Amino acid sequence: MRLAFLGTPDFAVSALAAIVVAGHEVACVYSQPPAPRGRGQELKPSPVQAFAEAHGIAVRTPASMRDPAEIAAFAALRLDAAVVVAFGQILPAAVLEAPRFGSYNLHASLLPRWRGAAPIQRAIMAGDRVTGVQVMRMTEGLDEGPVLAGTTLRIDALETAGSLHDRLAAAGAELIVRTLADIEAGRAVATAQPAEGVTYAKKLSPKFARLDWSKPGRVLDGKIRGYSPSPGAWFELPSDKGPVRVKALLSVYDDESGPPGVTLDDRLLIGTGEGAVRLLRVQREGRGPQDADAFLRGTPIPAGTRLG
Repeated sequence: MRLAFLGTPDFAVSALAAIVVAGHEVACVYSQPPAPRGRGQELKPSPVQAFAEAHGIAVRTPASMRDPAEIAAFAALRLDAAVVVAFGQILPAAVLEAPRFGSYNLHASLLPRWRGAAPIQRAIMAGDRVTGVQVMRMTEGLDEGPVLAGTTLRIDALETAGSLHDRLAAAGAELIVRTLADIEAGRAVATAQPAEGVTYAKKLSPKFARLDWSKPGRVLDGKIRGYSPSPGAWFELPSDKGPVRVKALLSVYDDESGPPGVTLDDRLLIGTGEGAVRLLRVQREGRGPQDADAFLRGTPIPAGTRLG
């Protein structure tokens, strides 16, 4: 089919690559405009834009798809379908309805649970045992369209947002190719989402990344893994030169109990408001990530240390 692909982050690259390999004609890729990235804050293209340009695919990076000129340019592509994967803009009806077969979104949750911007992170933080990817036909409402296909994945006990992201991206790439084949063949059936069970996945904010050890251990464990690797939940470690910020990147819940924020042994078992969490992977400010054992060899933390 003749397609447009609208996406921005790494998660979307897997789907675009699979669509190209499947032999579809990608008439144009749309992505968010280049943004400041890295330490130098230089303007750099999104991962999707970089992939498209490397493969000779035309790219547009409009500030708004509601611009009448952009709507006209999109309609002029004479598309069979549009595929949207984490694009980052709400699309108007004129865009959604322009392709012959409509516009389709690959979303990283089992709808209607976790509509919105951060479904992967929120599923982990909520303690969900399963999640998945689904393809829906897009409507103007936020992730409200009927679902055509889906794949379910189990969330492991040591799952982070990063590891789940990668598994869902791979599953989503397979799913979108399979679903496009069904759409082209007229086999696809769209089923309305249930009215019950709607939740929203608000985007994570770095300003809420600090760990509050008075919270229950299961809540903190979910937050640590849901915020990993970015923006990273963090705490302060006391030192002779003042508090040092340390990111907690991987943890596991423990039934042990003790004072909130106090280490209960010398291997980073930390008391919380209910139960405890053991940190398995951390990152000291200005350094790279380390497994807890390696971190403790360079920075011993004895039992009874109070963390901030």
